[in-house]
Amino acid sequence: MGGEWFEIPQPPYLPLGMRWEEAVADGLASGVSHAFGIFDKTLCGIQEAGMSPSDYGWLPEREDACGACREAASVIDGRWPQAMRGENMRVSVARRL
Repeated sequence: MGGEWFEIPQPPYLPLGMRWEEAVADGLASGVSHAFGIFDKTLCGIQEAGMSPSDYGWLPEREDACGACREAASVIDGRWPQAMRGENMRVSVARRL
């Protein structure tokens, strides 16, 4: 940083099957795979105390994947600009003094 210009790193784009971990919590129904979102919630909005991401990725193409999580993941993915999906995307901005 410094000078008149600096770069802001963007988080890298990841395909749907690499972006989320499977949610784990005692209160989740068995037989349905949910994607862990943020704040102890799944992408479809289920909130359970003690929910955490598992060590395994959530795969939206699996037969047991939650349809509502799949839909939310698709909406989120659609918001990512195509032009910003490169590996090392950075944005140069002018520093305001």
